[in-house]
Amino acid sequence: MTNIMNTLQQIAEQNLLDIEKAKASGRSVIGFYCLYSPTEMAVAADAIPLPLCGTRNTPIAAAEEILPRNLCPLIKSSFGFAITDSCPFFRFSDIIIGDTTCDGKKKMFELLARYKTTHVLQLPQNQDPETALPLWRSELERFKTIIEAKTGIHISDERLRAAIQLMNRERGARKALMDLGKIDPAPLSGSQVLEILFKIGFMADKEKGISLMEEVVAQAKNGALRSADAAIGKEKRILLTGVPVGLGSDKVVKIIEQSGANVVALENCSGYKQAFFVDENKDPMDALAEQYLSTPCSVMSPNTGRFDLLKEMIREFSVDGVIDLTWQACHTYNIEAFGVNELVQETLDIPALHLESDYAESDTEQLRVRIQAYLEML
Repeated sequence: MTNIMNTLQQIAEQNLLDIEKAKASGRSVIGFYCLYSPTEMAVAADAIPLPLCGTRNTPIAAAEEILPRNLCPLIKSSFGFAITDSCPFFRFSDIIIGDTTCDGKKKMFELLARYKTTHVLQLPQNQDPETALPLWRSELERFKTIIEAKTGIHISDERLRAAIQLMNRERGARKALMDLGKIDPAPLSGSQVLEILFKIGFMADKEKGISLMEEVVAQAKNGALRSADAAIGKEKRILLTGVPVGLGSDKVVKIIEQSGANVVALENCSGYKQAFFVDENKDPMDALAEQYLSTPCSVMSPNTGRFDLLKEMIREFSVDGVIDLTWQACHTYNIEAFGVNELVQETLDIPALHLESDYAESDTEQLRVRIQAYLEML
């Protein structure tokens, strides 16, 4: 596994040079803040899509000079990286794409537009095929026009179909990597899977990222990545649901592992919510609109898709417990925690634990006590 992680680090370092070279040759870079925005649109215009959500605590202090302190740390981190010019991927981006998910994000985008050209997609608040879908389809048409104007490239149906095929391949590789958690015992830890997914998300060369994930999956299935002292079959299998986590905001994943359990499944938009496929046989704009709108995020009301996904994952990953993580001031996920607890504990009869935290390390020991007590109960 060490060799894989070293290769990943080398590729990540080379990636910054690759993006610089691509920009020098005239390619555009488009920054995305949410899973609802189709990255296929950027790929179809020969642009480089980059994920920009902030996952580190470092820039939050700077953000709090402008934003309220009692705001979601993901929003503050994202904004902090922008105003401190400490994120190379934000700096590389020629245009920022946001969408009207939660109130905090959409108001933050108003301020973000002072620092970088920003286009905000008007996301419907429900997924009704008769009312919401036509609105979202028209938003994606407007989005396509914006990207065409920015890149100077006409996005034909042929280009869009090719982009869908490439992104489906990437999502398929990501799903195969995450599906390793279905093996008992899991050949990779949750933190290892998270790191691989996180770093590959920034790669300009999609083929390189796909190949690396396929290599990891092949080696893992052959048992080549399992450590000799692994606690075979003894680790409690945990599904982590709720808000997205990444490198820097993964303290709960680390505490779970340090406490002798393993996060075998991530049901969030940095994990299994990305394990979808866009229909390659439909009109490409229709297919993108339908699939992306169906993303089961808590900003949707109702959000039945999340509960369907949870039931499916709990069964397929054979989990012992479910931990639901909410960032402080994330009202939609915090309110939805009631329904998650009801489903997991009362309907499925699996112990659940709801945690509310932020990016700071100040509550680490408090979280450790709660998580260890929960794992002992399992």
